Amino acid sequence: MRTEAAYSYPPLRQRSGSHLLRRSGYGLLYVALIAVAVIQVLPLIWLFIFSLKNNQEVFNMAPFALPAHPHWSNYANVWSNGNIGQYFINSVWITAVSLALTVLFASFVTFAVTRMRWKGSSFVLGLFMVGLMIPVHSTLIPLFSTFNKLHLTDNPVSIILSYVAFNLPTTIMILLGFYYSLPKEVEEAAIIDGCSVNKMFFRIVLPMTSSVLATTAIINMIYNWNEFIFVNTFISSDHFKTLTVGVQNFIGQYTTDWGAIGATLMISILPILLVFLIMSERIVEGIAAGSVKG
Repeated sequence: MRTEAAYSYPPLRQRSGSHLLRRSGYGLLYVALIAVAVIQVLPLIWLFIFSLKNNQEVFNMAPFALPAHPHWSNYANVWSNGNIGQYFINSVWITAVSLALTVLFASFVTFAVTRMRWKGSSFVLGLFMVGLMIPVHSTLIPLFSTFNKLHLTDNPVSIILSYVAFNLPTTIMILLGFYYSLPKEVEEAAIIDGCSVNKMFFRIVLPMTSSVLATTAIINMIYNWNEFIFVNTFISSDHFKTLTVGVQNFIGQYTTDWGAIGATLMISILPILLVFLIMSERIVEGIAAGSVKG
């Protein structure tokens, strides 16, 4: 018995040592994650404090110093006098229309490539993937010339078409992995029951891909909402400008209202930040599901 007891101690010590090492590793990991999270949140805190200052306080106070009297009027000023309400509405409906078209067309392409047999499917897929390698800035002059000939400059249609075209390759790439992992038995059973291709796509395939569609929708929404180059290039009238471009209204030739700029940026960040926080789990779920290939 003493011999057995003597030989039982080393494994217990090893287990306790490995358990302590594991806990220490998790502790260091949590510390690192908290540090990264703080670094990510600090710019938002700075921007919020920045939006509550006037020009004198912006330049004379420390970046994270709170003003003695917060200027909440900056938010009311940009909403009433800066036409931010119109810009906000434009951002919402342009983002929504572009998002719906991108997700729908990408689902069409992915379904046709992965579920239908036809000549040239690999070539067509390759053409869409080539779009990932085209820099946005290199297309501004050709796109502007094309839209100008079609009388689409200063028209939101040019913005929507640009968003859809540049978001399609990324959306298709995310959907491909998920579509390859879908069981074909469900679709075969639907065909045996007399279901047409159109009904099968809208009633069976789309509901099955809801998680990855949510992921692509959020990614596209963030891009469309924050996009600046296309709107600044193709849109000239205030009636169709979005929030990202509307902030330039507070930059004058001789004076700049920095508090109003901070308030505008804060208004533009809050909606997308709230959506991301609410749907963050769906993003991880959709990316993980799309990365598995059956």
